[in-house]
Amino acid sequence: MSADWHGRRDKALVPRVVHGAAVKPIAPVREFRVIDLNPFTLEHERILSPGAGGPPGAAYKMLRTQVLLRLDRLKARSLAIVGNDPGTGKTLTAINLAIAVSANPDRCALLVDLDLHKPHIHRRLGFEPTAGVDDYLRKQRPLSEALVRLAGYERLLVLPARERCLDSSELLSSTRAQELVRQIRKYDSERILIFDLPPVLKTDDALAFSQHVEAALIVVGEGRTQRRDVVRMLELLRELPVVGTVLNHTSEVIDSYY
Repeated sequence: MSADWHGRRDKALVPRVVHGAAVKPIAPVREFRVIDLNPFTLEHERILSPGAGGPPGAAYKMLRTQVLLRLDRLKARSLAIVGNDPGTGKTLTAINLAIAVSANPDRCALLVDLDLHKPHIHRRLGFEPTAGVDDYLRKQRPLSEALVRLAGYERLLVLPARERCLDSSELLSSTRAQELVRQIRKYDSERILIFDLPPVLKTDDALAFSQHVEAALIVVGEGRTQRRDVVRMLELLRELPVVGTVLNHTSEVIDSYY
């Protein structure tokens, strides 16, 4: 993995202020379901260990530090992880970035699976959710029932998606999606929110939800992403500051982990 940190724009972003009634706190962190993960699954899926140690962790810690510096400059706390096409490593980047952020003792992270066409976060982590963000968006389950903690990963919460949604675009552009962000921010305004979104050029989901986030990180794959695809993504997300790009599947020796 390598990164290009020449962001598209550097001017400060004024966080969106959402008006409306006060939102009650979701629940104390200790009340969320705790998931025990299989270490063999994590190794197979190339998921970072708690603390993000080792050579793979070093690369993601570098990414984390660059991202946090950009977010702090923007006074932003929410980040969309986007790509042009399946297979670029977008979801793995979202998971491991969230782990690396939460490995910082001064930071907390919440990873949200909003790739409602093909939810993968829970599969990569090796567990089956009993409730998901899709249930919350359909007003079927409260948010507190969908949020989980991962055993060993302090300061990290995960909000998985339980199943594929054919009406994902409508769900992500709904007022309920806006309420989702409001609830999370009301619960913990300093937590870094990381949203794994569907490929930008395949559906309108990422564009629909982009109004609810403050910045984006673009993930591209060497040999998979064309320059014109990146240009098109930037055009579609032109109202959203981009903090950088991540190149996965690179042939450079330092990135041989991938």
